Amino acid sequence: MGDMLLIHNGNAPASLAGANRPGDAMDLNDLDLNLLRVFDAVLREKSVTRAGQRVGLSQPAMSNALARLRNLFGDPLFVRTPGGMNPTPCALRLADPVRQALDLLELTLREQAGFDPASSSRTFRFHMSDIGEVVFLPPLLERLKRDAPGARLEVAQYPVDGIRESLETGKIDIALGFMPELGGGIAQRRLFRDRYVCLAREDHPVIRRSLSVAQFRAVRHVLIASSGTGHEVVERMLNEQGLEGRIALRVPHFMVVPMILARTDLVCTVPWQLAQAFRAMGRFRAHDVPLAIPPFDVRLLWHERFEQDPGNRWLREQLLELFLE
Repeated sequence: MGDMLLIHNGNAPASLAGANRPGDAMDLNDLDLNLLRVFDAVLREKSVTRAGQRVGLSQPAMSNALARLRNLFGDPLFVRTPGGMNPTPCALRLADPVRQALDLLELTLREQAGFDPASSSRTFRFHMSDIGEVVFLPPLLERLKRDAPGARLEVAQYPVDGIRESLETGKIDIALGFMPELGGGIAQRRLFRDRYVCLAREDHPVIRRSLSVAQFRAVRHVLIASSGTGHEVVERMLNEQGLEGRIALRVPHFMVVPMILARTDLVCTVPWQLAQAFRAMGRFRAHDVPLAIPPFDVRLLWHERFEQDPGNRWLREQLLELFLE
């Protein structure tokens, strides 16, 4: 979520009266909110050094904060292993409540402060596929240059079963694309409906101005093996038509397709929006797929917890202005 929040409850962190023993009731007056930020950062990063960089504290300050946390909860909380700082069962029980409390507090303060795009240096984080990078990023970067020149973007690709959690925790602000239903808590808007076309080079030896069923069945295909996304419908269509034997190449990403088609007689079934971008990169022709394959909706998704976050709301408004059909 955006910039980290530094919370001070006085001129200096209050000292603890003493260590809590397991089973002791905890007094909230003993709790410095900065310690919760340290706890959450170590949990996320699994490294004291990286956690310190995340919250802006030195190594000695981090060590002191961890010692205070361990005294406060009467538990080691994190154990050093070859794979990093692993949480204890106690830390795992605390993880979600602490993260939700920090997110809620940060969201509340942001709502009070509002969002000024002209002066903001916020980092907006997205999930989108390589298709989304081609379709969405150039217009969005132009808009940010004009209206929010200090804002930054980060794009990552998460497995489909990790998108919902990343939206809920604020690890990403927005997801864009064609993806399965993500479950409760996810708000969404349809941006546009896209369809599939078959892309081939202009001087293909078999395909000319149009593509017949016989030609589609005779040529060899490139398949984008995008496991866990809605684009698996292309592979299902080929399999249902008994064309799995005509798949000459499987690749995990769309962006290599123009280089392959330009130097082979292969064809590839891709979204129409992407085909238009590829046609600008070389001498390609897009043909209607002569077999039944349904269109699909490209959506803007966010978690309902951030519905009223001013920055998230502003970003959604820009995306709707730019891409809403």
